[in-house]
Amino acid sequence: MTSTVPALGTPPHAPGSTRAGDAPTPEGSALQGVLLDMDGTLVDSEGFWWDAEVEVFASLGHALDEAWRDVVVGGPMTRSAGFLIEATGADITIPELTVLLNDGFENRISRSLPLMPGAAGLLAELSAHQVPMALVSASHRRIIDRVLDSIGAHHFELTVAGDEVARTKPHPDPYLLAARGLGVDPARCAVIEDTATGVASAEAAGCRVVAVPSVAPIPAAAGRTVVPSLEHVNLPFLQGLMTL
Repeated sequence: MTSTVPALGTPPHAPGSTRAGDAPTPEGSALQGVLLDMDGTLVDSEGFWWDAEVEVFASLGHALDEAWRDVVVGGPMTRSAGFLIEATGADITIPELTVLLNDGFENRISRSLPLMPGAAGLLAELSAHQVPMALVSASHRRIIDRVLDSIGAHHFELTVAGDEVARTKPHPDPYLLAARGLGVDPARCAVIEDTATGVASAEAAGCRVVAVPSVAPIPAAAGRTVVPSLEHVNLPFLQGLMTL
């Protein structure tokens, strides 16, 4: 089901019938919500994006440098598309390329979309304890809705797509919108991200960040915890971040 996210300042609605912010916060916890990135964090899809980019540019007569992968990972589609067009000199517009990349990615996830290690268990645990959750992605709505079929839309009270905000990651807007939609304080939210772009967005919004690097390393920093996989993350771990 498609969720439409209105402008910042108006709470978005959930994928389904639940109003954002209705779920109670666990008693005795300062943790008010968990905001999760999608690609590379919950689903093992970053490689699919790169494969789609390589394939599309090959059809345009251009080969992509593997070193560019770190540049385009985790960012908004327009930024990644613009960079690759400029780097290759391909004769295509950003809107045209965006359609081709989304088509290529969607074709790949229709065949297989594995979850990241620990993702299913973490979502189940947070849902069981009624922790408000939002999915916050730079991917477009059409992609999010397809991926939700694998992740489980019922886990999330709302979702924020990259083409539904004026400024997506690394700007703070997506995470501020998600926190407002849940009716919670960003400073009392734990964000789980896999890229430097997403981490920058969450930290700019004032959230506590758990980084689970997927493609490029992310250093630990104040207010940021780095773990090797979601298998190291559970509800007590996330509650503990609020006391750091």
